[in-house]
Amino acid sequence: MGIEIERKFLVSGDGWRQPASAQTRFSQGYLSRDPARTVRVRLAGEQAFLTIKGATRGATRAEFEYEIPVTDAQALLALSDGPVVEKIRHLCRFEGMTWEVDEFLGANAGLVVAEIELADEGQVFARPGWLGAEVTGDGRYVNANLAVKPFTTW
Repeated sequence: MGIEIERKFLVSGDGWRQPASAQTRFSQGYLSRDPARTVRVRLAGEQAFLTIKGATRGATRAEFEYEIPVTDAQALLALSDGPVVEKIRHLCRFEGMTWEVDEFLGANAGLVVAEIELADEGQVFARPGWLGAEVTGDGRYVNANLAVKPFTTW
């Protein structure tokens, strides 16, 4: 079984932009936003994925991700339960770890969130200076929720 252990933080300032990082534009929609079993379809640059995630317990949840044809993803996005979330993901290295910094677009413009995937919930990691408050347990920042209750409406 696939497991995802992830911590999520708000980003403060633009320090994460230095040095230049790899970036990919994402378009993602949800076929199911049920917290017990979220089903997401994602276009990530020239690739596409179908992802099933289980309920979150702490910072851990089951995750299964499969690459699918881009044409299938485009058709599945049209079936999404709510608007499609648009963002640019930047990969930022800091002290041996890779941070995924998501710069949201559209109705979520202005929101920048950093995520780090860990080997276990107790793993210690260095926190870059641009890291803000932790929002791991705050459901408002879950992408499936941002699709239907965008950041700009809070």
